[in-house]
Amino acid sequence: MHVLGWAAAVVALLPLLGVVFAALQPGRADIAFKDIARYATTSGVVALGVAIVTGVVGTLAAWLVALHRFPMRGVFAWALALPLAVPAFALAYSYSQIFDVGGLFRMWLRPAMGFDIPLQMRSIPGAIFVLSCAFYPYVFLAMRAAFVSQSVHPVEAARMLGCSVGEAFRRTALPLARPALAAGIALAVMETLADYGAVQFLSVQTLTTGVVRAWSVYGSPASAARFALPLLVTAAALFALERWGRQGRRFETTRGQQRTLEPVALSGLKAWGATLFCLLILTLGLLLPVGYLLWRSLEVTPDWARLWTATGRTLSMGLIGAAATVALATLLALGARHMPVVTRIASLGYATPGAVMAIGLLGPATVLWTIAPSTISGAGVSVALLVYAYAARLMAAALEPIEAGLSKVTPAMGFAARSLGHGEFSTAARIQLPIAKGALLTAGLIVFVDVLKELPATLILRPFDFDTLAVLASNYALDERLAQAGWPSLLIIGLALPGVIWLTRQVTKTGRARTTKE
Repeated sequence: MHVLGWAAAVVALLPLLGVVFAALQPGRADIAFKDIARYATTSGVVALGVAIVTGVVGTLAAWLVALHRFPMRGVFAWALALPLAVPAFALAYSYSQIFDVGGLFRMWLRPAMGFDIPLQMRSIPGAIFVLSCAFYPYVFLAMRAAFVSQSVHPVEAARMLGCSVGEAFRRTALPLARPALAAGIALAVMETLADYGAVQFLSVQTLTTGVVRAWSVYGSPASAARFALPLLVTAAALFALERWGRQGRRFETTRGQQRTLEPVALSGLKAWGATLFCLLILTLGLLLPVGYLLWRSLEVTPDWARLWTATGRTLSMGLIGAAATVALATLLALGARHMPVVTRIASLGYATPGAVMAIGLLGPATVLWTIAPSTISGAGVSVALLVYAYAARLMAAALEPIEAGLSKVTPAMGFAARSLGHGEFSTAARIQLPIAKGALLTAGLIVFVDVLKELPATLILRPFDFDTLAVLASNYALDERLAQAGWPSLLIIGLALPGVIWLTRQVTKTGRARTTKE
């Protein structure tokens, strides 16, 4: 099992080494340092804006839902996480049509109100708004879990020292939740840096768009890798921050006393204000953009044959990618539970954008494409490399729930199996995996949803004329056929939404059960 754990770690590490190797090679399209610095500055500004907005919005929403009672609170507890099912590029398509100069809102505002607003969606502020709507659930979920698991004793001590309820929360509960806040913001920023579809459509030139452009326009893996290196370094730092945040959250949870913070019942204007705030967030992140996409899509007749073909390919890649990723993550969890360095190495891929993973695989892809005619088709090689890119990037996302599931297997169970003559593989098949089957399903759903929305790696590594729903939506949007782009975007949301609903409701039930037990 230890050997298999190391093998899974190597699978995740090879694309990252490939990026460094490619960056050191001479490129046909030499990218000036000032261009890389300009793209990196834009990425930094967008990431900082998203960090601030998601941090504030996600924390306020979590504070209201976890620590207060108000109308529709039970719905918002899980519904506020549903924007995770919506690709960021779908939000960009909707809001560009709603808020741009010729958009629905601006066309209504000018004659109705007699003035216009200086708002331009195809800009850095527009990208920050769109990405914040897409990624605030990471902060919301992290902070909600932190508030639900906190002990009431620090707050009571603060009240005894003369603090009001608000001051006690600000001086005790909020500082204790800082590790969770750091983890949630780190995840939101990682997703922001990895995004391609939304920023590319909004004409915001980030490092990820530079990676794809260097490859697709100039055909230069070396230049693409040079854009990818700053992303790789930043991703590693963000991953370290996210890991620190989760360690801090686990530490605080284990220290929790018998009583957790009791929700405070709101009444009157405060209660309805909390409801309207949560409803506004849900509307901006899900209801308004998805509703607008649906309305515009009904105006056109879609190419159903092309849509169903893309849907089949998307489902296939999602299922195959989820199966491959969960299999590798399971091997890593079983073989390296006592080898933390292996887990850290394999987990680096989660912080790495899909475009960077794809660039790291271009070197091996070139070799395989050269020998493919005598062995397997070039299309088969491309699909295999694409699944590899998914697995290498998302292995850590699957690893965390699997490790949590395997933690239910006590050492005594393993010793009993060994005393009955079972080896490592037999013990895993008969005891460990059956106990962790719920965690395996959770890990598979997480990876499946991420693969459905993935765009840059698919654009770089896919075979010719192999369109997934994300690629199809991107192609329509580039041609300014936004009504047609709505259909593949809606199908992605439809495929992802059941899994996200199940996952968020499971998180809500877990938090409620923990609170009830304590």
